[in-house]
Amino acid sequence: MSRRALPALLLAAALPLASCSTVPSSSPTNIITQAPQRPAESVGIEPLPPAPGASPEEVVRTFIDASASTVRRHPVARQHLTPQAAETWSDQTGITIIRTDYATAITDSGTVAVTANVVGTVDPRGVFTISGRDVLNREFRLEQVDGEWRISDPPDGLIMLQPDFERLYDQVQAYFLDPTEQRVVPDPRYLIGGESQPTAAVDRLLAGPSAALAQGVRNPLAGVQLGQGVTVEDQTATVELTGLPAEPSPELAKMSAQLVWTLTQLDRPRINEVVVLLDGEPVQPADVPERQTVEDWASFDPDAVPIEGVGHYLEGGALRTVQQGEPTPGPAGAGAYALSSAAVAAEEATGRLSFLVGVHPEPTGATLLAGPYDGELSPVLGGATLSAPSVAATRNEAWVVRDGTEVVRVPAGGPPQPVAAPTLAGLGRTEVLQLSPDGVRAAVVVDGPGGRRLYVGTVVRSDDGAVVLRDLREVAPSLAQVIDVAWRDSATLLVLAGDEGEDRIVPYAVGVDGWALVQMSTSGLPSQPTSLAVAPNRQALVIAADTVWQLAGGTWVTLVRGAEPLPGAAPFYPL
Repeated sequence: MSRRALPALLLAAALPLASCSTVPSSSPTNIITQAPQRPAESVGIEPLPPAPGASPEEVVRTFIDASASTVRRHPVARQHLTPQAAETWSDQTGITIIRTDYATAITDSGTVAVTANVVGTVDPRGVFTISGRDVLNREFRLEQVDGEWRISDPPDGLIMLQPDFERLYDQVQAYFLDPTEQRVVPDPRYLIGGESQPTAAVDRLLAGPSAALAQGVRNPLAGVQLGQGVTVEDQTATVELTGLPAEPSPELAKMSAQLVWTLTQLDRPRINEVVVLLDGEPVQPADVPERQTVEDWASFDPDAVPIEGVGHYLEGGALRTVQQGEPTPGPAGAGAYALSSAAVAAEEATGRLSFLVGVHPEPTGATLLAGPYDGELSPVLGGATLSAPSVAATRNEAWVVRDGTEVVRVPAGGPPQPVAAPTLAGLGRTEVLQLSPDGVRAAVVVDGPGGRRLYVGTVVRSDDGAVVLRDLREVAPSLAQVIDVAWRDSATLLVLAGDEGEDRIVPYAVGVDGWALVQMSTSGLPSQPTSLAVAPNRQALVIAADTVWQLAGGTWVTLVRGAEPLPGAAPFYPL
């Protein structure tokens, strides 16, 4: 299923006054605080050219409306420009997405000023960047051409209303590989729907990952080109590649997995199978049919979870599962370590739960314990404070934050290793760190000058074994008082945070790039949630009133339907 998108870069520039043909400065100031509502039937049709005799403000407004076009080079938008501006204006430099409640006004200098709240920006590669509380302030100069007002200084790129962007653009994941080459890793892009979308999606793959993700993933398709546009017939996409090595077989399986996972998510047009051609001839890895499907590359599933990966939580320091609150096998399940938080990793080959880490609080600090899931644990790391540990599905190691500033990873059976995070300490004290299922990203909650905020960074691993958490970026700037975060899947987060409208904590879902922030239901909860757990294809868990609740449909229910809620804390899912 395709998902919709958002963008945000600030276009802020006040240009000098035009010649005597500009809007008369004697015109009265007329600030519009709410954009006129367009009829619902405008969805799916092309915008209109400027109306005869339109005022300068009307021309600027319909120019913004004209960004919502699917026609190449936006000819209707160019009709709002002077002939010279229409020749030089570029619509290819990106999109600034604004909210619908923007204002226009005639300034004292005779220009038309636009003031708008910015949602975000999409760059020419389709990469979205969330805006904080940026405001677009832009002055447009207009001149009369044959008695009609036309814009003489349009900014390059598109200024688009959020509903128009959501209607026209799909969120499409470009899939690259994690460093272990076990999974494909999503890199969200925003592409206009239609017949050209499959070609655009493959172009984004061949161009490589976004800047923030680039050093954390591999791209076997680097250096490969498209021989011609991707064609789709009867839900089968044909991709002709050039530039492959003379003997592409070592990398062909990985390339095919990238192409199939990327193309089969599309539904405008729908694609179920992919045929890969090299110099006009079908190529395929061994034991894979010519018409490749996601099932042929299921081993690269970005959201695979272990079979035994049921929800876990703690009760009185003892480790339990959501299966009617049963204790886990071994000393941890019996409460021998009085844990305050824990995490579990599974063996890649068997899916068996194997590696357990947990935090044991003490009067003077905390100790991280590690060992077999059903066996004895040993101390591996101490600190004044330790965050709840986190694991990923691609490596048998756990991550934790010591004393709010130092990120440490603990390989199974090995000594702790520092993780460099150059910019983390400058943001504030890190309270929560959660690795993505593929281990390529980390979501962190930082308590800084602006309150508890949510950031996502990229995990970069060097050949010499050094690991760095870099490119931290705030992904939900509208959320304050963030309490907890978990990965619903490899591209989506669930967050507990303050509700801007009321003084309470509620769950939200948000894309890894900040797009599509949605408040979730609190129906059924006895009080505000205090901690959260979720995993791909698993029901979300929260702790509320010191009891465990799971999300079923749109309602939170007890672990055992019809029974009293079970006491618990610190929920998590194994990976």
